[in-house]
Amino acid sequence: MEKKQNYTIPIIVMILLFGMISFVTNLASPMGDILKNQFNIPNWQGTLGVFANFIAYAVMGIPAGNLLQKRGYKKTALVAVVVGFVGVGIQTLSGVFGSFGVYLLGAFVAGFSMCLLNTVVNPMLNKLGGGGNHGNQLIQIGGTFNSLCGTAVIVITGLLIPSIVEAKISDVFPLMYTALGIFAFAFLVILMTKIPENEQRQETAQVKDGKGPMAFRHFVLGAIAIFIYVGVEVGIPNVLHKWLQNPELNVLGNISDPDDVAASVAAFYWFLMLVGRLIGGIIGNKVSAKTMLTVASVAGIILTLLAMFGPSVMVKFPAFNGAKGFGMESIPLNAAFLVCIGLCTSVMWGGIFNLAVEGLGKYTERASGIFMALVCGGGILPLLQNAIVDGLGGVGYLQSYWVIVIGIGYLLFYALVGSKNVNKDIKVD
Repeated sequence: MEKKQNYTIPIIVMILLFGMISFVTNLASPMGDILKNQFNIPNWQGTLGVFANFIAYAVMGIPAGNLLQKRGYKKTALVAVVVGFVGVGIQTLSGVFGSFGVYLLGAFVAGFSMCLLNTVVNPMLNKLGGGGNHGNQLIQIGGTFNSLCGTAVIVITGLLIPSIVEAKISDVFPLMYTALGIFAFAFLVILMTKIPENEQRQETAQVKDGKGPMAFRHFVLGAIAIFIYVGVEVGIPNVLHKWLQNPELNVLGNISDPDDVAASVAAFYWFLMLVGRLIGGIIGNKVSAKTMLTVASVAGIILTLLAMFGPSVMVKFPAFNGAKGFGMESIPLNAAFLVCIGLCTSVMWGGIFNLAVEGLGKYTERASGIFMALVCGGGILPLLQNAIVDGLGGVGYLQSYWVIVIGIGYLLFYALVGSKNVNKDIKVD
């Protein structure tokens, strides 16, 4: 009787890589606020670091899928980690030279790494879980650790910056050094870990029937959904953070440290994503990805509209306020609604990916590369939101959330209609 293989170590490695993706990616958002003040640039230019990080996905997505097919999971992950080390290293040098352009180059290179890691992690976890609900469950668990790292990097950045108006890139050197250390450690762990490969990857790299993932309607619509989803996920806390810490609007009133409060409120969004993904991981084996995505989309639309049109009153909210430490601070109710959307966006990535690759068989690796190319939405939609804010005189923060409403509306359509596989006649063996 053949002994069943234990995939515990590969699963743990993939989950750790999931966290690295969030750590490096989420660093770009608070860095945008630092860049805005250090170089005296408008909101939309401050978002260029996020844009550079995510636009790398558009360039690297399909090549990453091809690399995964030809070289396998382990070699692709090792390449990704090396590239990530270089990218963060360049960003660190930008602080030494005080150069906006060097930082953008580093963010772009780091984006290549995040794309490669995403290309490896998602199909690998889905595969190790056997696809279906089990695959979705593992992706949700990986997403939980992803959110934990995303929350940590926002909170720590707020602690490292005494004043956002006087902040400089060099203030967050400790975070960059940490990222470099994580990449070095991950390289050694991956190098020594046996990761199961797709036995037929060389065969599937050459498809002779002319078909591919783009022949599946549910995959094409799912790729569009990922483009929109990542833009929604990044845009919500990005604009929220800028709104709360804007000294001219004085949204938070007369508190001792508005920068720390704004950062911790935005971080709470990522914390709720952690909570939501943890719940998703627990129930993922019992609740379908379609149901999760439907419920999350409906709730997300409602919360966004409440934030936009709800009463402008102050409510108590857990936040970190400088020397006063952690406690209950007064923030706008609108901001509290936006933070709560984190519970909704938490399960969307895993749900969309699971639905989009279901039934693709030998085309899954190629599909993952295409999927990653569309992650560039994380740089484009927040840029659009910030352009709307600037276009409305620098005060149109809440109005910019129409982008979010329309985006989540599409995700609801995908869950209800677009995710159905209508191309089951295509052979995928």
